[in-house]
Amino acid sequence: MRKTKKRHFFSSIHVKIATVFTLLLLVFVEIVGAIFIRGLEETTINNFETTTNEQVEMLANNLGMDLSEHPKDTGLIQQRIIDFTKNNILEVRVINNKGIILAATSKRQSKNNIGQKNEYGILNDLIVHHAVERDPQTNRRIYTNVQPIYSTSGDTVIGAVYVESDLERQYEQVLQTTIIFLTAALIAMGICLIIAIFVSRQLTKPIDEMQKQAQKIARGDYSSKVKVYGNDELGQLGETFNELSDRVEESQEVLEGERHRLDSILRHMTDGVIATDRRGRILIINEMAQQIMNTTLEKVEGTSILDFLGWRGTYRLKDLFAQESSIFVHREVDGVQTILKADLSVIRQENGFVNGLVCVLHDVTEQEKNEEERRNFVSNVSHELRTPLTSMRSYLEALNDGAWQDPELAPQFLKVTQEETERMIRMISDLLNLSRMDAGRSPLNLEMIQLNGMLNFILDRFDMLIEKEELNYQIVREFTRRDLFVEADKDKLMQVFDNILNNAMKYSPKGGTITVRLIETHSEAIVAISDEGMGIPKKDLGKVFDRFYRVDKARSREMGGTGLGLAISKEVITAHGGKIWVDSTEGKGSTFFISLPYETFDEEEDWG
Repeated sequence: MRKTKKRHFFSSIHVKIATVFTLLLLVFVEIVGAIFIRGLEETTINNFETTTNEQVEMLANNLGMDLSEHPKDTGLIQQRIIDFTKNNILEVRVINNKGIILAATSKRQSKNNIGQKNEYGILNDLIVHHAVERDPQTNRRIYTNVQPIYSTSGDTVIGAVYVESDLERQYEQVLQTTIIFLTAALIAMGICLIIAIFVSRQLTKPIDEMQKQAQKIARGDYSSKVKVYGNDELGQLGETFNELSDRVEESQEVLEGERHRLDSILRHMTDGVIATDRRGRILIINEMAQQIMNTTLEKVEGTSILDFLGWRGTYRLKDLFAQESSIFVHREVDGVQTILKADLSVIRQENGFVNGLVCVLHDVTEQEKNEEERRNFVSNVSHELRTPLTSMRSYLEALNDGAWQDPELAPQFLKVTQEETERMIRMISDLLNLSRMDAGRSPLNLEMIQLNGMLNFILDRFDMLIEKEELNYQIVREFTRRDLFVEADKDKLMQVFDNILNNAMKYSPKGGTITVRLIETHSEAIVAISDEGMGIPKKDLGKVFDRFYRVDKARSREMGGTGLGLAISKEVITAHGGKIWVDSTEGKGSTFFISLPYETFDEEEDWG
């Protein structure tokens, strides 16, 4: 699962929304403020200048009448300008047409005195003059206004009035208004920021919940739901998200079920399964494939299938994607040869893009072995039947050619033909028995048998045969004193002992000893039949119970064996839940062991 990155403060969406709103408001306030302040400044200054010009012009008219009517009364003129001086008027000076100061008033210390020559450089022609200047002492902006004074007749300039106004105060008023505006704007921005944060939180709260729910879904937790706060777009999005969460949960459950089902199928498959990516690198290998190949997923994950199955150099990856027939893999582990059949299938998307490869491994070792045994069986049966048939054909052809008229040869030929016929009948009978056992159509007629008594009965019969035919064999019995009872099919068990005892007599030298021992363990009764014959080579010990297998084929056929007796014996003993095996030393004889599960029997127990 991917780790969630830590979110910084400024990366939060509601902070971004609030910041955007604030920046937009700031830009709006800046633009509006700049326009407003600029307009306010121009309006204020223009109004001040206009008002001042009008007042100074009116003052000049009044002074013109005073100077025309009372040219010598400077006190009247002085009072006039004193009355004119207001808050914004810094200095007023009345000058005659000769440049002499008639009256003056100033809120500043002035170097000019009444009656002296004007030193302010008023225009000599005494025309109207307006200007904005800087006070050299205070560096404050002042507005200077020079207005000519006309006589009452209006055609003669008799002087001029010089007025300095405090223009800086107007700028200060504009500045105060600007400060008030900016303060109000900042307060408004703060309020808007708080409102923006509140609104953005309300907008982003459902988004935050959906983001947290998405993280829970990513972790596999579908228990909680997104709270829906309204029926707006975000509310509808929340409802849709909850529906999506439910569907994802259902899909995840289905996928988990399918994955567990697939894992169970792969785990319990009797065939090995290997899945690769499109580059042939192993991604999945089930337990059976691991057992077959004697490996683990950790060891082979990411390994090329060409290297894993030993196909490198024989096949290329594109050959595997185009392979339609099975590929056989031969492996040898600890001396045991294993044959695997690999069936390949390409994994494709709907658009045909190749995603990978699936290889199914079948262990066909047993099948190949059975097939080989079947071929050998057919070959052996054909050979075993051909031999007596060829012999019978030769003798019958001889009889047909006239040997039947020979009183000495005819009986011998007929006897040989009869013996070969009986041999084929025995062989076919044995084959039918084996076939029924293989098909499970030869059920056991189980009964409780005293093994000691049955062996004595069989051996007594062989003793009578030896005595009757003067075979000069000796049978030695070494039985446990304890009575051993086994649950078995009496006829089939006697057939097993007959086969082994017959073989012991066939392959033992004249006058040899056959020893039959009956011993017991805690749960098994073991019968051991030993002879003093030629023995079995060590390389052939594992094959003596195979069908039609003979150590000495010529001698076996000479003695009339079919090669099926020991195979039938093994099937019978195995059906009884027992075991049969042989121990032999070449040239010194063989010992066949038969173990059967047995039950203890109390003579006082009524079991019959």
